[in-house]
Amino acid sequence: MPITLVYTNKYNSEGQSIFYEIQQNSNFTGLVDGYSCDADSLNGTNISGEIVLCYAPDLAASTLPRQSLPSAVSNVISAGGGGLIFAQYTVNILENLYQCQGIPCVLVDFEIANKIANYMSTTSNPVVKVSPTSNVIGMEVLAPKIAAFSSRGPSVAFPGVLKPDVAAPGVSILAARRNSYFFDSGTSMACPHVSAVAALLKSLHPDWSPAAIKSAIVTTASVRDGYGIPIEAEGTSRKLADPFDFGGGHINPNRAADPGLIRFFNCTLGPSDLCDSSTGPLYELNLPSIAIADLKTTVTISRTVTSVGPANGVYKAVVEPPAGVQVVVEPSTLAFDGKAKIQSFKVTFTATRRVQGDYTFGSLVWSDGADHSVRIPIAVRTVIEEFYADTS
Repeated sequence: MPITLVYTNKYNSEGQSIFYEIQQNSNFTGLVDGYSCDADSLNGTNISGEIVLCYAPDLAASTLPRQSLPSAVSNVISAGGGGLIFAQYTVNILENLYQCQGIPCVLVDFEIANKIANYMSTTSNPVVKVSPTSNVIGMEVLAPKIAAFSSRGPSVAFPGVLKPDVAAPGVSILAARRNSYFFDSGTSMACPHVSAVAALLKSLHPDWSPAAIKSAIVTTASVRDGYGIPIEAEGTSRKLADPFDFGGGHINPNRAADPGLIRFFNCTLGPSDLCDSSTGPLYELNLPSIAIADLKTTVTISRTVTSVGPANGVYKAVVEPPAGVQVVVEPSTLAFDGKAKIQSFKVTFTATRRVQGDYTFGSLVWSDGADHSVRIPIAVRTVIEEFYADTS
């Protein structure tokens, strides 16, 4: 719920309301700097009826916003403050809406907070007017973004399996609780979205196994927002999201219903997915993603796909190789007919630089040039030696 802050120097800024009952008010209110808004910083400062600018402590860069906001709100209310502008590195804390009872509470990021602070330092009597909250519907906001608190990869225990699998709506979701509603965030909100998509796919395709449903969801997920801009990941510094932020991408139910190609889990095509025992590397599992944690020279993996699209579909491989890695797909074209619905292919990864590197990312897309683009996210780390101790 966006909100507008108006200042006397004709500068306006946008924030996010975390108290939705702000009423129309034509009067300006005094604006003071509360710094971290802890008990010490507010001690001796007259903030009665004033709007207080609070900064999350440095520790908040590595913790959830809800761990630093409640104390700031409590201290401002206890000191008689008339409102709160809370500066935080991320803007996802609507789950704290209940913390602000009866006073305007607005969330801004550090960039806007610095502009507010500059206005305050250059004005003898800084004031602010807080507008009523409003709703934004449609594509007026760049979304989705990966929340700062969302769990990231790689998997420490199983680095050969790319994690997370996908991203789903999970921030400030209007949810039911006992006898009322509230805004909540986290996996508890994202999981029901994915579960609902899985249930819909199962109703559309009763013969699909859980592995097939997962494949459809992962390989059709979006890596760009509604404007075609790459999805961002929030955090202590914003960046473009990568497979360790969102796996295959943000879920796209409509595309998942008609994925073109799916992968079963190395096993039978039935719903039981019975598997033979295997002691091979994890990246050999027939997953809709590829993760290689220790590429020294060359690694070749195989994948098997089943066509669930047009009977005579032809798919061509489009590769975006990870930096420092050569990727070759054989065959580079998969042709299906009424009889052959299952095809296998191999992907060879070759390190082009002898470095002890970090993970780099890419993708393999099987495209039929029409309605189907089956995207496999790739994460590869090149290594020279496997260091288990500090050898410096």
